[in-house]
Amino acid sequence: MGDPIRVTVWNEFKHEKHNQSIADIYPDGIHGAIADGLRKIGGVEVGVATLDQPEQGLTQSTLDGTDVLIWWSHAAHNEVQDGIVDRVYARVMDGMGIILLHSTQGAKIFTKLLGTTGTLKWRESGEKERLWVVAPGHPIAEGLDEYFEIEETEMYGEFFDIPTPDTLVFISWFPGGEVFRSGCCFYRGKGKIFYFRPGHETHPIFFNENVRKVLGNAVKWAKPGKLPNITLRNVNVQPLEEI
Repeated sequence: MGDPIRVTVWNEFKHEKHNQSIADIYPDGIHGAIADGLRKIGGVEVGVATLDQPEQGLTQSTLDGTDVLIWWSHAAHNEVQDGIVDRVYARVMDGMGIILLHSTQGAKIFTKLLGTTGTLKWRESGEKERLWVVAPGHPIAEGLDEYFEIEETEMYGEFFDIPTPDTLVFISWFPGGEVFRSGCCFYRGKGKIFYFRPGHETHPIFFNENVRKVLGNAVKWAKPGKLPNITLRNVNVQPLEEI
């Protein structure tokens, strides 16, 4: 076996502190539930970080020691300092994987990495979500049936303002008739990005076994790989042939 994948689970950690019903669902925070699921899968070394820690939990040393960063945010997108966003962005460009969850589509790091607004339709009605696997051969879909369901969740619907994914792994359907691109893979610089839609804070979604399987698979996919020695630079070059 190789070295464990070093994962940092970052959570703004606001809702759990200010809403008792959410704290009852996630007594150790959303980050705690995600970390617990990953530890049960194995093959990872998991740390957690939150917005209220020094340097908002994302010091340079923390990021340098992270292979894959998992990010959950919702209420405090604008509290994340631009310098911290730039620090995370630089690490992704240099090869760190990042998994962006649910309402992170409104976060600064999401828009900086993807270059779009991330806007969408939404509805809080506790309805069912059916996630269809549309890339069954992809590593993130390993071990899943052709679809799985989450019994109660928040609805997200198209149009979702994102670039066309390099690979679309999941599409969601909701009883209200909406569909949504729910599992989207992107490449930026040397890093891999996975956006995964499920994860609304008022439902115990991060205890769902299929959701945990997806996150475990996504960590393995997003980890830095052996890449060719590519130098990202602008340079004036001489022709190889006589002009």
